[in-house]
Amino acid sequence: MITLYGMPSSASMAPHILLREIGLPFDLVLLDRATAAHKAPDYLRLNPNGRVPTLVDGDLVLFESAAICLHLADSHPAADLAPAPGTAERAHFYQWLVFLTNTVQADMLVYFYPERHAEGAEAQASVKAMAEARLLERFTLLDRELGSKAWFLGGDYSAVDPYLFMLARWTRFMGTPARRLPNLGPYLARVLERPAVKAAFEAEGLGAPYY
Repeated sequence: MITLYGMPSSASMAPHILLREIGLPFDLVLLDRATAAHKAPDYLRLNPNGRVPTLVDGDLVLFESAAICLHLADSHPAADLAPAPGTAERAHFYQWLVFLTNTVQADMLVYFYPERHAEGAEAQASVKAMAEARLLERFTLLDRELGSKAWFLGGDYSAVDPYLFMLARWTRFMGTPARRLPNLGPYLARVLERPAVKAAFEAEGLGAPYY
């Protein structure tokens, strides 16, 4: 049995959605942030970073959301969540997933945790504002790349789509949320209509606004 450790609306959302897309039986363990359950000794033995998500798949223990998504796509090829290895389409799949986790998600962490990067309220407000400006640039680029395509890679729904949806959701209270961009707005609505996404939101106890 697979076990996914996460928190509602956190970086565990994309792997959670993928598990439901694949149709695998799994246990979802939602850790309590208020009690710092992600810093408890038992959890730190699984993930010494004290962060979510963590996936336990038999003897395999894996952390980092993008790595978990890649593992799920590769270990369940029948679900067709990634293009065939060795193709140009697969190369672009890697490119955009890495862009989302290394560039967009990295700026998200600066935005949500400015105290890690500056001391004092004024400096932290400046750090937060600069991160938000960068994020708008990132999502504008993604909006342009998406264009009128149904799914981000242009063909079938892939692991990139729930990952992008997860990050776009985190912008919902920013000055210019991703949903206001002309292509991303309708795209996010399409992703939300997928049964796996709806089921993940219900399991995590999340309500509107969804993104």
